[in-house]
Amino acid sequence: MKGADKLLPGTVITGKWNGNRYTVLKSLGKGANGAVYLVQSSRGLEALKLSDNSMSITSEVNVLKHFSKVQGKSLGPRLYDTDDWTEGKASPIRSFYVMEYIKGLPFLDFIKAKGREWIPVLMLQLLGSLAELHKAGWAFGDLKPENLIVADAPVGVRIVDVGGTTGMGRSIKEFTEFFDRGYWGMGMRKADPQYDLFAAAMIALNAGTGGRFPKRENAQQLLFDKIDSVPLLAGQRKVWRNALTGKYSSAEEMKKDLIECIAAAGEKRTERQRAGGQQRAASSAGAAPKKRSKPAAVKQRKSSRSGSMMDAFIVVSGAFILYALYIYHFLLP
Repeated sequence: MKGADKLLPGTVITGKWNGNRYTVLKSLGKGANGAVYLVQSSRGLEALKLSDNSMSITSEVNVLKHFSKVQGKSLGPRLYDTDDWTEGKASPIRSFYVMEYIKGLPFLDFIKAKGREWIPVLMLQLLGSLAELHKAGWAFGDLKPENLIVADAPVGVRIVDVGGTTGMGRSIKEFTEFFDRGYWGMGMRKADPQYDLFAAAMIALNAGTGGRFPKRENAQQLLFDKIDSVPLLAGQRKVWRNALTGKYSSAEEMKKDLIECIAAAGEKRTERQRAGGQQRAASSAGAAPKKRSKPAAVKQRKSSRSGSMMDAFIVVSGAFILYALYIYHFLLP
């Protein structure tokens, strides 16, 4: 009898109670409480989690049911089915649930492909999801990039693998050291909003620095120094420092500060570009008119192209800020 994480492509899983059939296509990953497979069903491609631990499956299903009740918000994968399965009369009964298969890129792969500028935008979305989860009385617990997918269309960060989700006030069930405040000696390993917000800041730091790093004796100062080493994060240091030191009471509070930092950075960038444009205009106005020679004409065309590139940069920067504001006001809870 193969374990829950050893199923081969082509294996057919038929639910004992609901009778739905799922054909295994490939493995999507495995964890402490089971394995996840890409399966083909009558509805299309879906993800199925199979486990020997029925209590763990029940707990995760409860979380996914809450996600499904949030109308208009995609906090995590949608839940489609839950059932039991056995390969034969002498085989043990295993529990499983079937959820939405989210097509997209892992969080860190998306940042590498699209650029660090996306970190605050995706973090805004993540904080919106965490706010809803916390309101329902849960902490995500094992929050890390591997448990985040950036969906293709519309672009947005989605939470997957809710196996570490823990009721508020209880001991964290699952954790990954780098994103765990207990590992860094900066708090207890207890489920509360601040535990997830610490992990969210560490995700931003992981994405911004391009990797994970070992702790040292003065852990807090190390993390602060790492933030300042990345210009994008340094411009938002207030947010990341407050999250790391547990100063936010809620995800909404952290989200509000982050959007204010993004907006302030956009205003400063616009002011610098405007001041630069005024200086160039003043310099041109004060110059004595000269007879245009052929080389001068070439220089003017180059200057025109440079100006066009600068204008394009301003437009792109403005569009990024507007996109972030759009997500904050219209897409986030």
